[in-house]
Amino acid sequence: MGLKINNLSGGYAGNNVLKNITFDVPDGKIVALIGLNGAGKSTTVNHVIGELQPQMGSICLNGTNIVSEPTMFKSQIAYIPEQPILYDELTLGEHLHLMLAAHDIDNETSWTRVASLLTLFRLENKLNWLPIHFSKGMRQKVMLVSAFMLNAPLLIVDEPFLGLDTLAQRDVIQLIQEQARLGNSILITTHLLASAASFVDQFVVLYEGKVRFVGSPSELAEENQLSVNNLDELFDLMQRELANEG
Repeated sequence: MGLKINNLSGGYAGNNVLKNITFDVPDGKIVALIGLNGAGKSTTVNHVIGELQPQMGSICLNGTNIVSEPTMFKSQIAYIPEQPILYDELTLGEHLHLMLAAHDIDNETSWTRVASLLTLFRLENKLNWLPIHFSKGMRQKVMLVSAFMLNAPLLIVDEPFLGLDTLAQRDVIQLIQEQARLGNSILITTHLLASAASFVDQFVVLYEGKVRFVGSPSELAEENQLSVNNLDELFDLMQRELANEG
């Protein structure tokens, strides 16, 4: 079933940023939500994670509506924000225990998964470190471990490559693909379209709060008379269009 967004309108403090947007993130699929700054990507994500309430329309995850069953809805989500959010007074190990306990899976099986992720991101010797000792890239890796260890039905990653070195970017792509193979739904936002085209199933293009396009990377390239390798030029095209409209 996956995530289903139907005729969603919403925004902040009466500002209707989203205008009747509709798209799905099916089970086992990787969907990239893209658009210029201000197009509505962050607003959409904030609605899906429950930070904002829909003004109209619906958001359902595996048949659970976020408005009528918010706790059950949110229990199915793992979220990696663009900027890492850590508690200054908690060590890495305490962060992970807290997250696992919140999902009622603080057990040996989960920690086997955690150990493998810590090794992958070269954090295995940092369990007693406080966030003050982490670089920006290390903080992002902590968020990645915290999310991927949950194997949640819906994984949301806001700008997955921000602050990561090339090796870590490769590892993140492999982990995202692994989640898809397990049947989970993945929603990402990114400005690196050519890189994302190598592993996403669909792009959803937002333009001024509306869904302009839904389709595969090759379909998006064809629609805009670009090659897949040059998809990053799409933002230039949209920026020029926006300037002409102004």
